[in-house]
Amino acid sequence: MTTNVAEEFENNNEYSEDYLNMAFDGDGSQEKNVAETDPAQARIAELEIELNKQIEQTNKYRDELLRKAADFENFRKQKERETMMASSRALENIIRELLPVVDDVKRLLQYAPESNEISNEARPYIDGVELVKKNLEKWLTEKGVNPIESKGMILDVNFHEAISQVDHPEAEPDTIIDEYQTGYLLGEKVIRHAKVIVAR
Repeated sequence: MTTNVAEEFENNNEYSEDYLNMAFDGDGSQEKNVAETDPAQARIAELEIELNKQIEQTNKYRDELLRKAADFENFRKQKERETMMASSRALENIIRELLPVVDDVKRLLQYAPESNEISNEARPYIDGVELVKKNLEKWLTEKGVNPIESKGMILDVNFHEAISQVDHPEAEPDTIIDEYQTGYLLGEKVIRHAKVIVAR
């Protein structure tokens, strides 16, 4: 009987030590063993780590996408500017080539006979030339082209080119007294300087 009680006490003592070893680690914490014994907690920890990695990767992709979008917007604006400049240059070249035709039409009408001297046969031709001149001037105006004012103005090298100087008692020096060739502005840009004669 005594032997059985001693054995039972010894068995209980071993059970208590096993329980203590299972419940507490060296520093008195239960967290390690709980994590080791709870697969769900371990899985949650793994998923949180994976989630953080995915968030970091998503932020990286987002920043990359924003940079690409900004680069594309800059590229688009640059192409728009280049297209506008090319279109403006093309229009300017067309106008430059057309201006001599305008000069010829104006010159032809300048030396045409007076209205009462025009014969019935010649009148339709003169009227046709006047209509051409009117349409050319209308087209130029629609494109933003305007003639440079010259006669009676003071010479301005930004707009005028003096081809001759003459004595003129009624005009101040450097006053434009006659215009040899009309100059033109495209918007605010000079596309052809006016060729003028000025008072000495």
